[in-house]
Amino acid sequence: MTMLIIGLMLSLLALYGTPLFVIISAIALLAFHLAEIDSSAVIIELYRLASQPILLAIPLFTFAGYLLAESNTPKRLVNLSRMFLGWLPGGLAIVALVSCAIFTAFTGASGVTIIALGGLLYPVLLNENYPENFSLGLLTSSGNLGLLFPPSLPVLLYGLVSQTSIDQLFLAGLLPGILMVVLLALYSVFFIRKKKLTVARQKHSPVEIWTALKDAGWEIPLPFIILGGIYGGFFTATEAAAVTAFYVLIVEVFIYRDISLSKDLPQVIRKSMILVGGILVILAAALGLANYMVDAEIPTRILDFMGQYIHSKIGFLVILNIFLLMVGAMMDIFSAIMVVVPIIIPIAQSFGVDPVHLGVIFLANLGIGYSTPPVGMNLFIASFRFDKPVLKLYAAAVPFLIILLISLMIISYWPALSLWMVR
Repeated sequence: MTMLIIGLMLSLLALYGTPLFVIISAIALLAFHLAEIDSSAVIIELYRLASQPILLAIPLFTFAGYLLAESNTPKRLVNLSRMFLGWLPGGLAIVALVSCAIFTAFTGASGVTIIALGGLLYPVLLNENYPENFSLGLLTSSGNLGLLFPPSLPVLLYGLVSQTSIDQLFLAGLLPGILMVVLLALYSVFFIRKKKLTVARQKHSPVEIWTALKDAGWEIPLPFIILGGIYGGFFTATEAAAVTAFYVLIVEVFIYRDISLSKDLPQVIRKSMILVGGILVILAAALGLANYMVDAEIPTRILDFMGQYIHSKIGFLVILNIFLLMVGAMMDIFSAIMVVVPIIIPIAQSFGVDPVHLGVIFLANLGIGYSTPPVGMNLFIASFRFDKPVLKLYAAAVPFLIILLISLMIISYWPALSLWMVR
């Protein structure tokens, strides 16, 4: 009876907006108390977290992402993409997909992409005769495309929580991420042609292309610096984060001067570190709770229960995908990683799922869950950004969601797509 009352109280606190780390910490401390284990076990997890070298990469990549988001990088990125892709049928739709994927990879937050790039691309799509519903669905579902690409913050966090190689996760996410972009691009071209829509196909002169290249000349090398540095063996993921943060700071503050050193930079630092602080506090609380779950053999009990009904790897992946889509729709990706990953890893291993492949499946599911009705977070962010009823966003996102679910099936049931580059 006491546990029921406590559970109801915690649920009410969560519904009334109590921070997630408070709820998770309360559950962890209560669980340790009932198990007669000293609560210092939670502090031990904090110490273990603080000793992880890769932890430094989180604030550095987050700071770099916020610098890019607050500068004129989105405009330069969209303009550069239009120079090279605008001539294709449905070219502007492909520009939107590619721009959103790259931008999300650096900011690590799909909502930020919808806010930053949505405002740029939505009126342009409408002006070039793209249907309103198509444009809304495209921009809403494109926000999550870059979550699998380096230097995505969710990939870093997943690697930290799961103790999986972050270098391998970055490599494994490339082909699945490209698959999502390509399938959505093909659908966009098919849609334009099927509807026989007259949309602008822009061909640009060499002078215009050179101008766009010159404008974005300092930002173009960034992905090559990160990927070449990590996989060329020049530096680790943590060192790549430091190089990225320093490079972006110099470029945006001192070369482009998009961000004022005295006025804008302190605000960028404050905003980015608020996010980092929230992530670290939730992570510490979640690791404490995960420690209890392992001690209490909860994953083993779940596995025993599943073993009565699921007898194959494919069956497990089907249940996992459904479960993670629901989690992605209801929780932000950082909280979901920290709470759910420690539970599913031992279960997935028992069914023979490769840890790196599991990471790609996990992040792809959570990204798609952001756009899944009725409570996907991106739907509400897009509703706010474009000033449209959320029900309209539901209808607009469905065709793109179907394409993303097809890509998810390929990613989940064809492990070689994720593991080929790793191996």
